[in-house]
Amino acid sequence: MNTFYSRLDNQWGKGNFVCVGLDPVLGKIPGYNPNRSVEEFIFQFNREIIDATADLVCAFKPNTAFYEGYGLEGLSALYRTITYIKMNYPGVIVIYDAKRGDIGNTNNGYAKAAFQYLKADAITVQPYFGGKSLEPFLEKADIGVIVLDKTSNEEGGEFQDRLTLTPWKEFGDLMEGFSFDEIIARGFYEGSDCWRDLPNLGVLMPLAHLVALRVSREWNYYDNCALVVGATYPEYIAKIRFLASGLPLLIPGVGTQGGDVEKTVKAGVDKNCAGFIINSSSGIIHASSEPDFAQVARQKTIELSKSINEFR
Repeated sequence: MNTFYSRLDNQWGKGNFVCVGLDPVLGKIPGYNPNRSVEEFIFQFNREIIDATADLVCAFKPNTAFYEGYGLEGLSALYRTITYIKMNYPGVIVIYDAKRGDIGNTNNGYAKAAFQYLKADAITVQPYFGGKSLEPFLEKADIGVIVLDKTSNEEGGEFQDRLTLTPWKEFGDLMEGFSFDEIIARGFYEGSDCWRDLPNLGVLMPLAHLVALRVSREWNYYDNCALVVGATYPEYIAKIRFLASGLPLLIPGVGTQGGDVEKTVKAGVDKNCAGFIINSSSGIIHASSEPDFAQVARQKTIELSKSINEFR
């Protein structure tokens, strides 16, 4: 079956770990003319970027906000962009970066738009409504469901870093061979003396860690889940890789947001020297404001891909 995981494995086998974020900003596109069709202008820009980089990447990731903001013309450009990738580069995964999440009935509509209309291969979702509400996505075995976990923005820690009491039974088998004190010392969990005295009750861990456990152990029944973990937090990448060892990680934040490639790769790599998708958006597609933007985008993709493969 041509599943999300099998398609990722195929790309990783080629050494392709880069995801190009197709997040066009009109004012940064060379030759922008406000009198020209926004739909045509965005689509033509995306097409040149796609043609220049498709053989080097595992995925393209259009963020819906960069299209919705231009109204119907922007949405038409999004549809044409995804259709172009699917028709011309069917081996490359299309990640619809929409960060959806609501109650089940609403998610049915979101899923229909993403997979029946746009024909995306994967979608980003947020876990706040709980696993049951995400079933319209999770039950599509051939579709990637990429759950927001530890995001790359600094303010994301307002909730993602909050400590939550997690029962030992949810993850204790991962810690076989370690004493409770050793677990605390390893830095995977935050603790205090009261929890040291009651190891059977549970430990305090950041909410992002709990999300990783739930997705890995309860939501991934069709082997189609992944997690978003920002490159700006390599210590989180390492801990989440430990807690959810079998899940692919979508890692934004390399490049303009300051994420370090070496630290990111070494923290995120799995036992097969793979397991991650490293996204770069403006650092690739808007690296040049000149007519050579597509060639520059290709060179930036080559450089990022070379660095990733060097460190893994």
